[in-house]
Amino acid sequence: MKTPTPTCTRRGILHFLPPAIAAPALPALAQSGPSPSAPAESLSLDLKRIGDALSGMVDTGRTAGASVLIWKDGREAYFGAAGFADREAGRRMTRDAIAQIFSMTKPVTGVALMHLWEQGKFGFDDPLFHHLPEFESIRVYEGKDAAGAPIYRAPSRPISVRDVLRHTAGFAYGAGNTPAHDAYVKADPMALDIDLAEMGRRVARVPLLFHPGARWSYSIAVDVQALLVEVLSGQKYAEYVRQHVFEPLGMRETAWRQPDARWPRLAAMYRKSADKLVRDPDANTRKLNFQDNRLTGGGFGLASTVDDYMRFARMLLNEGELDGARILKPSTVRLMATDQLDPRITDRGFLPGKGSVGFGVDFAVRVSQPKGPQESRGAVGEFFWDGAASTLFWVDPANRLAAVFFTQKMPFDGTLHRDIRAAIYGPAYLGPRGD
Repeated sequence: MKTPTPTCTRRGILHFLPPAIAAPALPALAQSGPSPSAPAESLSLDLKRIGDALSGMVDTGRTAGASVLIWKDGREAYFGAAGFADREAGRRMTRDAIAQIFSMTKPVTGVALMHLWEQGKFGFDDPLFHHLPEFESIRVYEGKDAAGAPIYRAPSRPISVRDVLRHTAGFAYGAGNTPAHDAYVKADPMALDIDLAEMGRRVARVPLLFHPGARWSYSIAVDVQALLVEVLSGQKYAEYVRQHVFEPLGMRETAWRQPDARWPRLAAMYRKSADKLVRDPDANTRKLNFQDNRLTGGGFGLASTVDDYMRFARMLLNEGELDGARILKPSTVRLMATDQLDPRITDRGFLPGKGSVGFGVDFAVRVSQPKGPQESRGAVGEFFWDGAASTLFWVDPANRLAAVFFTQKMPFDGTLHRDIRAAIYGPAYLGPRGD
């Protein structure tokens, strides 16, 4: 495909219109509920509205820079960028800017693990300890006794691989208000100077927050998935991903360890502090991607460009294949994009804040239309995830659309996601019904 041609520069935002090419429609993915292949309302992109949303994020001081790449109906539909990748250096947010994507690493791990599932290496309902024996004797925190001592008991059932895929294992993910959280902090399983095997041993010594399958709670589970990839494949996790995901998809600039030559293209990290955006020191920004760390996180750590990550998103939109490279079977992608949460799992942590969604394999999955004006716009059947620095991607089979949104702002700002979705879909968009 020809490279899109820039049409104008206005208010600091660069717009790109796609070349006029014909392309076959892509097949829709299945999900729980009726097929979304026939949207309730036709989606036509308003490019000015999208550009205004990007520039507005910067003009109001909500972020230093932002970009979005949209693929629709088999071709690139839009690219736009506003503001700065490095405000202090005067470096604009450009298409080749490299961003730290944090938890957008998780869907990559899910794809790698499901690649092994297709090979018969594990079953969803296998007890985790069948593959990782260190988890056989794990305990569950159940409150305190009359004397104030913690109570630990055996889980009501073993952790299954399914639990690890959908965040129902009971693992912690940082500090909290229980002794189990304290044990997690003391164990420090995400220390960058340990490998995945040691990470697993440390996690297995930390009590679970609840019995497996009882709740949904975002956790270190996807790093455990990365350890499963290593054990089941016999390869280092990063090597397996490179060989079976990145190289076949032509994702040449996505990596945990970036070459030093790419440092000038890394977008700076900004944090909201006292109503101002404060730039993180370079030394902090370099820690994840420009030094040799032993830990290759399954749930964090990748840096990428919008074009590279779009190749990953397009593969999912195209049911596991891109440009002749098949990564997963169509049925496997449909399975990943299907809500895996039992309706009895009513305690879902922050997940309802993502909208009318369930959870599949490392994706949130939209199961019904937006419920109110403050909920992000989207279509039933879409699946998505985001990152700590406010990055986002989603795949919308109903509209044959994929989008990748990059910015580098902490703490996580979901209002940016609400606004870019409203710009793409329109503020009143409901899409197909999910019932």
